[in-house]
Amino acid sequence: MRPPLRAVAILAAAAALVTGCGSGHDWSRPHPRPTAVGTLGPGFIDRASPPAPEATATPQPGSWAGVHPSKGYRVVLLTSGDDGPTKALAAAVRDWAKDEHVDLRTVVADDPSDLIPDIAKALDMGPDLIVSAGNDLIDPLAVVTANHLSQQFLVVGAELAEPTHNVTAVDWSGASFRGEGLGMSSTYDPASFTSERCEAAIRAGVAAVLNDLTGIVLWLDAV
Repeated sequence: MRPPLRAVAILAAAAALVTGCGSGHDWSRPHPRPTAVGTLGPGFIDRASPPAPEATATPQPGSWAGVHPSKGYRVVLLTSGDDGPTKALAAAVRDWAKDEHVDLRTVVADDPSDLIPDIAKALDMGPDLIVSAGNDLIDPLAVVTANHLSQQFLVVGAELAEPTHNVTAVDWSGASFRGEGLGMSSTYDPASFTSERCEAAIRAGVAAVLNDLTGIVLWLDAV
């Protein structure tokens, strides 16, 4: 005797749920270490003299274009603020993730007076990379990142004053915020956060991280 249609529908739904859990969207499961697909172009860094920790490198425009993340790259976009530059950076990260088929999740830090719990939430997800967008996050990140050295962070449109080896930043003269204690750069220019520059920031930064060029600042004035 055939089972009732209702029972069939329930079984089908359960099967779909089981299939979904095994599809690679469950971050609780281990996965291969991400790698760079493609190679850096000439002028990204001086290969004969790689940048030292906390140093600033000025890659040639487009020298990062040949590098892509491997399949299944897990990224958390950590963002705080509704100002124009932060929105432009967050949009660039989302567009990049869509283009590169990255598994992207987002943590929006709504309370600027209590950001560390939101950073902890991003850490608890277990991503390959946390991308930070928004000046409000810089001081809390300076506290947290040094205590989580196995987690890679990428700061776009700002930088930490004293980054550890797991924090990479992409900056330019119109950005370069380094924390409240240092104040806003005299060259800060919200208009410099164009879609082209923000896209270059996420792509160049990820290319550096995937090639183990971390703990440095990439300077993109030439873009």
